[in-house]
Amino acid sequence: MNTKKILVLTGVALLVFFLVTQPTQSAGIVTSIIDTLKDAAEALITFVRSVFQG
Repeated sequence: MNTKKILVLTGVALLVFFLVTQPTQSAGIVTSIIDTLKDAAEALITFVRSVFQG
């Protein structure tokens, strides 16, 4: 097996383990990531609108 494939499989296994053993904390992390991405998208939209409006 190549190293990249082993690292990806290990990462997925750790993620699944974390999701199964600590679902409440996992949900909090996912919510935090989604909120961060939403804020970043809103900031980008605001920037693009300000560039093209004025």
